[in-house]
Amino acid sequence: MTTSRRIETLPDRIAGTGTDFSEKSREGTMTERGISRRAFAKAAVAIGGASALAACLDRGGSEPIPSGPDDLSTLPSRQHAWNESLPTDDHGNVRTPYHHLLLYYDYDAETTDAGDATTPTEGDRETVENALRSLERAYEHSSDGLVFTIGYSRRYFDRYDDSLPESVDLPRPEPLAPFEDPEPDELDAIVHLASDRPEALLEAEEALRGNRETANDSEMRAALSDVLTFRERRTGFIGDGMPAERDDVDGVPEGSVPDDAPMYMGFKSGFRANQATEDRVTIQSGPFEGGTTQHVSKINLHLDQWYEQDSRSQRVSKMFCPAHAAEDRVEGAGHNLGAASGASACPAHADSARESGVVGHAQKNAAAREDGSPIMLRRDFDSTDDDRAGLHFLALQRDISDFVETREAMNGADAAEESGAVGTRLNNGILEYMTVRRRGNYLLPPRPKRALPRPR
Repeated sequence: MTTSRRIETLPDRIAGTGTDFSEKSREGTMTERGISRRAFAKAAVAIGGASALAACLDRGGSEPIPSGPDDLSTLPSRQHAWNESLPTDDHGNVRTPYHHLLLYYDYDAETTDAGDATTPTEGDRETVENALRSLERAYEHSSDGLVFTIGYSRRYFDRYDDSLPESVDLPRPEPLAPFEDPEPDELDAIVHLASDRPEALLEAEEALRGNRETANDSEMRAALSDVLTFRERRTGFIGDGMPAERDDVDGVPEGSVPDDAPMYMGFKSGFRANQATEDRVTIQSGPFEGGTTQHVSKINLHLDQWYEQDSRSQRVSKMFCPAHAAEDRVEGAGHNLGAASGASACPAHADSARESGVVGHAQKNAAAREDGSPIMLRRDFDSTDDDRAGLHFLALQRDISDFVETREAMNGADAAEESGAVGTRLNNGILEYMTVRRRGNYLLPPRPKRALPRPR
């Protein structure tokens, strides 16, 4: 039975987007401005709301979105098990969906007489599970349909008397370098939605927020808004040519991003050999066996110097390593590298610091491995949130300490000690081109325990 719920309203124009999605202007937006389909899709996802969804649907020309299975037991028990459902390139690199949404929620039940937060009821859990199952029935588990996860912060679990088991490493977020001072993200829950189809993302969001009673023509049996309070949305994209179409924002010189680049910094990432497997990032024991942890950083990019002062050779040196630049190993955005960044062929980063006065980002991160294999699975994406070039760095790992270890390698403190030319940030990979604004850590339970879980 469909639950009666309050319908949220959103403005037709959001400041900083330059796109009006009101009903009156939709036809002009789609035809008179001649905006490309991909640019239109990114603008629609960035704005969100019923008007953006309607404009996206009015645009037309898309094949029907495939629906999900009747038997939901056929879906993976691990929320983060996306790879088998996503396409790969000629080198076996998994291609993550083009469009992404992060939705943040709080569980705002009444407090006890002692002032403590109350814990979710079984009815609350059933409502959340019904909302998530409704999406799974509505959309195929694929980039053509929808893939998603829901995770919970340490703050959410602290409302319980029991603590999280030792098998779950979920500290509160904190600064991870002496030069950063991010705000902690500690809202109770985060939903990550991803799809190649912007209309799928927008419709799923509207359904979760209680603004639609159907999704992809399938009944929504509940909405997250029936139990949770929506707090914030963040958006993004990743794919060849997509950043170049959105270079009219602060933080990146217009016309500078290469047309074949999947990310603002001009190079490919997500090489298969440089990514942990889904098995490696999965929790192996305890009540959350089959789950994983998720870290999300909101990062501002500062790419004026990157493109207007640094040469192509310098950019390759800082992103990969000086040897890659000296030997012209990277063509264009780096698609020629195949399934690996080639960082294993770079000299030790301390040696590069002494000999070249610069150390590469990939070169440093290669040190964060276990038995020669990566320990972190990246699913990050670029963004124009706040009308500026940014990055939502989203990583999965078995323990948050695996992310911390990787970030410490990225800091390159030992390289700075080896060479006067390499500073805390200067010539130290890509550190000087980004500012971490927010950090959050989350537990992604296995599917059977994803609805407002207890800590044990």
